[in-house]
Amino acid sequence: MSLYEDKVIQKIIGIALEKVDGLLTADGGFLSNVAEKLVNTDNVTAGIDTEVGKKEVAVDMKIVVEYGKDIEDIYKKIKEIIAKEVQSMTHLKVVEVNVDVVDIKTKEEYEANSETVQEKVTKAAKATGQFASKQTEKAKSAIEQQTNNE
Repeated sequence: MSLYEDKVIQKIIGIALEKVDGLLTADGGFLSNVAEKLVNTDNVTAGIDTEVGKKEVAVDMKIVVEYGKDIEDIYKKIKEIIAKEVQSMTHLKVVEVNVDVVDIKTKEEYEANSETVQEKVTKAAKATGQFASKQTEKAKSAIEQQTNNE
């Protein structure tokens, strides 16, 4: 018998749910058409909480759905996919799937408000590079002044 960390089950669920039409995100995680832009695969677990036992799994999720889509149908698909994927990969039975719909957005609104991990990393790298350049210039100036004073 294998034991599974919550993170493993959460990743299985996060990756599997990328296929659900109308599900935009699991509370901060990126799903559907923006999933391929992810840099960090841990991000697919955002918004997915699990309780993993020796034979069973319970899942709690907070989601954002696409405006105009059938929310009850999305819930049924989420439940089916989670049960199927977790069972087929781990042989654990999914005994509970609780879904809390925290927001509803148009696809355009969601995409406009979403910043991919890649964009965040690029901005952070640029800011860090600029800071390092400024610090290097300050150090050079200090050394030159010290040299000139001697």
